[in-house]
Amino acid sequence: MSHFEQVAERLMGLREALELSTAEIAEALGIDEATYIRYESGTTDIPMSILHALAHEYHIELTALLFDEDPHMKSYYVTRRGRGQKVERTKAYSYQSLAAGFAGRSVEPYLVTVYPGRDPERPNTHAGQEFDYVLEGRMEITIGANRMVLEEGDSIMFDPRRPHRIRALDDKIMRFICIID
Repeated sequence: MSHFEQVAERLMGLREALELSTAEIAEALGIDEATYIRYESGTTDIPMSILHALAHEYHIELTALLFDEDPHMKSYYVTRRGRGQKVERTKAYSYQSLAAGFAGRSVEPYLVTVYPGRDPERPNTHAGQEFDYVLEGRMEITIGANRMVLEEGDSIMFDPRRPHRIRALDDKIMRFICIID
């Protein structure tokens, strides 16, 4: 079973454990029920924003949904270079969790790799706030109608409830630190 199918299976298990209908979960996430059913069935990729919103809404660790593990560290957690838990959610982006083992996180830090020529299908939205810091390459970020280019060392903080889309420029891989609260 692929990681993608495992996450969909855990999504269904969570809903059943909470004794909620697909309609109730969809309403809480602000999406239509048919879309949620596709996520849970494993036929449609589940955006990280949906998983993050679900974890926040139902007070569970995102790590439990992604990796079927509950974090245990409460005082500190070290992620060594290249060792963060990888989350392949779309063809456009690769996420690496930088704090998966820290329990009770109030933010989700990721190292995100964006591949050139693999633009996301649609803009993303999610609750909270987002901070992005470009480590390598050039980022084109569109938030609503505003398009900006960020270079290495540039950062942006924004309201991710506004539709946003990120892509790599110059036909090169782009990496950035993303912190979502």
